[in-house]
Amino acid sequence: MDGVIAFPQGQTVLPSDVVSEDVEHMPPEDRLTVPERGMPPEHPGDMPTQSLWRFQRRNRRRFEDPRRSRSPIGRRIAVLGGALLLAGLAVYEMEQVLSVGGLTPIEIAVLVLFALNFGWIALAFTSAIAGYGIVIGRLDRPKRVAPGPLGSRTAMLMPTYNEDPARVFAAVEAMAAGLDSLRQGPAFDWFILSDTTDPDVALAEEAALIGIRERLGSRARIYYRRRRKNVSRKAGNVADFCTRWASGYDHLLVLDADSLIAPETIVELARRMEEDPDAGLIQTIPALVNGTTIVARLQQFAGRVYGPIVGSGLAFWTSAEGNYWGHNAIIRTKAFLASAGLPNLPGKPPFGGHILSHDFVEAALLRRAGWTVRIADDLAGSYEESPPSIIDLAIRDRRWCQGNLQHLFVLPARGLNWVSRIHLLTGIGSYLASPLWLLLILAGLALSLQAHFIRPEYFTEEFQLFPTWPVIDAERALRLFALTLAILFGPKIMGLIAFLRDREARRTVGGFKTILSFFFEIFVSALIAPIMMLVHTGAIISILLGRDSGWKPQRRDDGGVPIRSLIVRHRWHFLVGVALLFAASLDSLVLVAWLSPALLGLLLAVPVSGLTGSTKVGRFIRRLGLLRTPEEVDPPAVALAAQAARPAYDEMIARHPSLAVLAADPEKRAIHLSLVDRVPARPPGMIEAVEALSAAKIDDARTISEAVSFMTPQERAMVIATPSLLDRLASLPSA
Repeated sequence: MDGVIAFPQGQTVLPSDVVSEDVEHMPPEDRLTVPERGMPPEHPGDMPTQSLWRFQRRNRRRFEDPRRSRSPIGRRIAVLGGALLLAGLAVYEMEQVLSVGGLTPIEIAVLVLFALNFGWIALAFTSAIAGYGIVIGRLDRPKRVAPGPLGSRTAMLMPTYNEDPARVFAAVEAMAAGLDSLRQGPAFDWFILSDTTDPDVALAEEAALIGIRERLGSRARIYYRRRRKNVSRKAGNVADFCTRWASGYDHLLVLDADSLIAPETIVELARRMEEDPDAGLIQTIPALVNGTTIVARLQQFAGRVYGPIVGSGLAFWTSAEGNYWGHNAIIRTKAFLASAGLPNLPGKPPFGGHILSHDFVEAALLRRAGWTVRIADDLAGSYEESPPSIIDLAIRDRRWCQGNLQHLFVLPARGLNWVSRIHLLTGIGSYLASPLWLLLILAGLALSLQAHFIRPEYFTEEFQLFPTWPVIDAERALRLFALTLAILFGPKIMGLIAFLRDREARRTVGGFKTILSFFFEIFVSALIAPIMMLVHTGAIISILLGRDSGWKPQRRDDGGVPIRSLIVRHRWHFLVGVALLFAASLDSLVLVAWLSPALLGLLLAVPVSGLTGSTKVGRFIRRLGLLRTPEEVDPPAVALAAQAARPAYDEMIARHPSLAVLAADPEKRAIHLSLVDRVPARPPGMIEAVEALSAAKIDDARTISEAVSFMTPQERAMVIATPSLLDRLASLPSA
């Protein structure tokens, strides 16, 4: 057979110009055994773009089970009404504190800013009260174990973007092998949806794919597709899968590159979708794991101790109008395709273009179309990882901030449920809270300086709780201070109590160590909070100036940064701290003490950032027993399985071929081409610049190695994704 390559196992493959074609449509006499393809045959489906401004209510889907799918109004009255009453009481007390001598313009500004900040924490407090009751009520409740095989098919989607392939594929192996051990493997197909732009990472992903298929064999079906262009980022990645393959599946379970879900939880999610015909999306509450630095373990501890009551409280009052956080959630395919096609926002980034924080909008569109969106707060076994340092938090939050501010243009969309609008508002508010807090500090400081320099004697030697105001009611101020502290720390205290009442969790971690960790978490969080306040404020200013966030891969492990970079990153935070300290010292030492929680974190921004992002310091804190969680002391089985599998993938990836080796080796090239995504037809006259430059550099070279040396990483990535270019490169002499 001319041009056919023999494999050691006796397989034969087609030449590279044929491998990428659809073998199913070839005549039987021309069909040959080929390497396993990257993806199964396409199953196209429509995913129409939804309009935010046109919607007819009569077209909304009707619930099949209205009693189950409608949300109880009493829960919303209790939580939202309680928050409104608390905020009203606090604002009234603040007005009485300030109005002793009449309200000045600065005092009015302080009152407005206080109202906005207090309303934010009041809702968190009343929601946490509801969550506390739910968590305590289910402590001794047995977990459901539903028998029998699933009757539906679920596509497990793992989008990845320049991530460590060893981490990604080890996690997939752990979850897929776990499902096989439960005898539920046939109900799930696994798809690694790559948007990777680094050519070396892309080739490493292919090596890991070949390895996982060999390791799992017939126990799981693993597929892989890398897009030539990562249009619309993660949302576009998932949408590409939806329009080409999703129609062959009942459900999509969307993961992230750092996701892990226990096999039992995956099965339960699919079963709940089968049992509830009105469910459009079910979102789990991921617990954070694998943290090695103080920042990561701080979030891990807070999420594990306080997170359950916060999540359960949110699930309690949102009910069928829950939210979607972009991963670790199962979605009904027909609902998603029919009603969640995202439109582009008018204008250019950062406010226009494709929607970055797509998940909130997709949840709102699903609910608008007549599907329920629920938060499975009772379902454990869902895990993810967190950024390892303040700098990594800042990079991630810059992207999230831009995406959430885009929601300002989604809020007026027609037909959205009012609870969906609240979700959008809370996402926006989570970032606007930082500049509001900063403005409140500056307004209070302005009041103090006004009293000191403009009016003769409003600051006495007696201790005064609010020395920044010219005239205050000290007794009311003290009551208001106590109320604010109770509302602010109430959710943390309730979360701690609920955690300590869980005998298994308390026995695993230790009650006394948990209490010590509670105070350590509050102290370190207080140091980090003012830094993040300025980070978020800077992000908002950057967005208002028209700067796009870009798309950078997230670091997952060590958050260590050289001291020089730390100084550069935090220089403005330190200088703002110095300015605030100087302004407060012009008034009094009492004012300096009052502002010390914010001042301390800003003045120590560089050492705080360096120490909290260091794995060495993180290991020391872990040896002390601080910030322990049950999952850290006794890791879940799926996490242990992923950890055990990772070295094997590291070894496979270390041996992956370079582009030059790939082009020179017909066998390796044939395997690679069997995994390449199809190249869409090019309209006449539309020349792809990167593709044209790659071809020109190949034509200009004398050998394969020389051609590769001419290319930029972007051009090498294009060659890897384009069979005709790879064949062109392979036609050159290897030396």
